[in-house]
Amino acid sequence: MVKSIYVGNLPFSATEDEVRNLFSQFGEVHTVKLISDRETGRPRGFGFVGMDDDDAEAAIQRVNGTEMGGRTLRVNEAREKPMIRPRRVM
Repeated sequence: MVKSIYVGNLPFSATEDEVRNLFSQFGEVHTVKLISDRETGRPRGFGFVGMDDDDAEAAIQRVNGTEMGGRTLRVNEAREKPMIRPRRVM
């Protein structure tokens, strides 16, 4: 089963290939998605990596707290975003 990993505090210059290469040391990387601001298109400094469960656990332990581009990465298992109910317009 594929586990989603949150990767925070990424340098704004980070590319999907760089993140893939960093995590591929610990197993097969299925997906990499770096998040950009909707309005400006600029990177927001975080993203998500999809890996198999066992590989993901090893990657989280080994990559969390390491540096990339002068920034200390925060890495943990991604949590589901809570559903936000739409507001009722009166």
